[in-house]
Amino acid sequence: MSSMTMTIRVPSDVHDKLARLSAGTRRSRSYLAAEAVAAYVERELAIIEGIEEGLADVAADRLVPHDVAMDRLDAAIAAAAAARSSG
Repeated sequence: MSSMTMTIRVPSDVHDKLARLSAGTRRSRSYLAAEAVAAYVERELAIIEGIEEGLADVAADRLVPHDVAMDRLDAAIAAAAAARSSG
């Protein structure tokens, strides 16, 4: 995998914690920072994609009213409880 160099500014306490983590894990600060940025980017992109999917569902009128959704959940919970108590 290719990589690119980035320069970022972080508060001193974050820098110090990263240095402690680096020493404790025997990983470079650069490696740990890259891992943290990659995890953040993946998590945030997943959130954005979920929002976009939700907006597409709204636009396509693929909605379930709240009371219907709650009725379905209550029924599923009741069925699971009944299966647990009879089994």
